Amino acid sequence: MAENGMTRRMPGEYEPHLGTLMIWPVRPGSWPYGGRDAKPAFVEIMREILRGERLWLLADREHLAEAERMAPPGTEILPIPTDDAWARDVGPTFVLDDQGRPLGIDWAFNAWGGEEDGLYADWAQDDLAASAFCRAAGFPCEDAHPFVLEGGSIHSDGEGTILTTEACLLSAGRNPGLSKQEIERELLRRLGADKVIWLPRGIYRDETNEHVDNVCAFTAPGEAVLAWTDDPDDPQYALSRADLEVLERERDARGRKLRVRLLPIPSRPVTVREEDLAGYEFAPGEDVREAGERLAASYVNFYIANGSVLVPQFGDPNDAKALEILGGCFPGRRICPIPARAILLGGGNIHCITQQIPRGRRAR
Repeated sequence: MAENGMTRRMPGEYEPHLGTLMIWPVRPGSWPYGGRDAKPAFVEIMREILRGERLWLLADREHLAEAERMAPPGTEILPIPTDDAWARDVGPTFVLDDQGRPLGIDWAFNAWGGEEDGLYADWAQDDLAASAFCRAAGFPCEDAHPFVLEGGSIHSDGEGTILTTEACLLSAGRNPGLSKQEIERELLRRLGADKVIWLPRGIYRDETNEHVDNVCAFTAPGEAVLAWTDDPDDPQYALSRADLEVLERERDARGRKLRVRLLPIPSRPVTVREEDLAGYEFAPGEDVREAGERLAASYVNFYIANGSVLVPQFGDPNDAKALEILGGCFPGRRICPIPARAILLGGGNIHCITQQIPRGRRAR
């Protein structure tokens, strides 16, 4: 890229993949009743991904046999332990290097805020996961420590533009010793990009400090979707309006004005039920749930696989509307509805549990 003199590039998610990384869900404080409902949802997502690309799955040795038994045929399972199943955030962020080969970036991970407001007390295995996966799968890996970043906090258009939120990247638990300008320079340098578009906010009550992948995503160069509500009494209303104001005045790295489609959030809040709460087992120092707690439900948390788009569904009247809007964004791809409340109970959704590996020339 011209601005930073680097020729590496972070492709858009809609560009061809070599494969996808996922992690088997077992953490008792995230997945009620031992992942009883979450695991089948993961398997459905895995099955769809395998229709068009490779799939790597990490599992600790204690649950390796279960993962091997339940995972669809063709899944490449690696015995690598993690603290939870958020592959987007703990896995490597992939760019293509100056020879067009996938290169993993291993950011520092501190459970979305470390001692300031992290969601659990011990994240050592998660922080090792990116480099361990790259070694096992044969990808070169660049160590970006001590810079703290999660994959869900950024989106790339593949043409030099990065989306992120100020609420997340400027939070006190990420990189408090760096200014906004210094954080932006590091993103541009590592990702080979030319411009960062800073949105102010994310989804209401998103416990990641409002990751961008839950509120806004590129669907093509120059095009994006934004989570939206027309209800001025909904707390999301002001957050989404603030983001839209930025998107309407900004231009991307190529000088284009963005085309923004508004993607409704569920019409009814998705909340934790008493029966859900009974299934959690929280560790000391771990963020806990409460009955009636509103979860950060958003259709923007979809995943673009080779040939398809996997869209979360919540049993809400807006489910069908989200499928229709995203169908218009991705002509020629299958739009796959995935019942996803069981994943949302863990704190994220389909995009959060997947990490794309772009197709490129392999060193081996």
